[in-house]
Amino acid sequence: MLNVVAIMGRLTADPELRHTANDLAVTSFTLAVDRSYSKAGTERQTDFIDVVAWRSSAEFVCRYFTKGQMMAVDGYLQTRNFEDKQGNKRKAVEVVANNVSFCGSKREAESSRGGDSYYDRSMDAPPAFKEPAPAYSSGSTEDFEEILGDDDLPF
Repeated sequence: MLNVVAIMGRLTADPELRHTANDLAVTSFTLAVDRSYSKAGTERQTDFIDVVAWRSSAEFVCRYFTKGQMMAVDGYLQTRNFEDKQGNKRKAVEVVANNVSFCGSKREAESSRGGDSYYDRSMDAPPAFKEPAPAYSSGSTEDFEEILGDDDLPF
């Protein structure tokens, strides 16, 4: 049997971190995912897909993602039955996230987070590594000597 889901879309709201009674981190959010096709002369349809993330994935989502950001999720589809406040039996279908990834550009992430909260790994690098390496090529071939045959090879 196979139960694999991969979706990419935009967050419809800021995710909020919650904890279970056993102190497990969890968040649920909705991704707006455009369908890959549309009928001629009509606008492309969008599906709103519920996703739940647990533990470190939940903490990652809540820390680095905000409303409107593009996100890729892979996981599996889960259904569950529950009773609403009026006592009606309901069924929920959601994607349980195994992996969550950034999809938009850095500029897009900075603008959606206000420009100051985006984590850039290069900020951790020493200053010498932030600049490109200098080029030392002079274009001269004076340091090279021509090898004429296999007898001249050192190995």
